[in-house]
Amino acid sequence: MAEHHSQGRGGDGDEPAPADFAATVERLEQLVERLESGELSLEGSLAAFEQGVRLTRDAQRRLDEAELRVRTLTEGEAGGVDLQPFAAPPAEDDGDR
Repeated sequence: MAEHHSQGRGGDGDEPAPADFAATVERLEQLVERLESGELSLEGSLAAFEQGVRLTRDAQRRLDEAELRVRTLTEGEAGGVDLQPFAAPPAEDDGDR
């Protein structure tokens, strides 16, 4: 089965999910822009919406997996989770003007 990465106006919604999270978010933003532009037909809008739902679910799955990995890495010796807030990086000249 041939794989194609078309970004035309067809809106068939059969494009595979992008390989990484940032690309998934970028693709979602593109879909939102196309939907908001009004350039799509009803059928094209529905296909784009369906693809957006699939991409959103994929992005949420990736976030859930990342959270699980972080929790696994921060698990304490006794088996409990040792949750600590991330330290904010030092500000660089933000209020020194």
